[in-house]
Amino acid sequence: MPFGKYKDRYLVDLPEYYFTWFKQKGFPEGKLGLMMQQMYEIKVNGLEELIYKIKRQYPAPQPKRKPKK
Repeated sequence: MPFGKYKDRYLVDLPEYYFTWFKQKGFPEGKLGLMMQQMYEIKVNGLEELIYKIKRQYPAPQPKRKPKK
């Protein structure tokens, strides 16, 4: 999420009520809004485990550490 209380978190890690609020008030325009709408449908239908399984199989790469001087 690029803004707000849940900044820098994956959409799947946000609570369902967050997406429900946007469903009622309106999702943002553009790619983020589309992804949020899709995540709303995933959460409402109880399919988060599919995303968690993918996250476990393909973990995010760790940032490279700078060498100490």
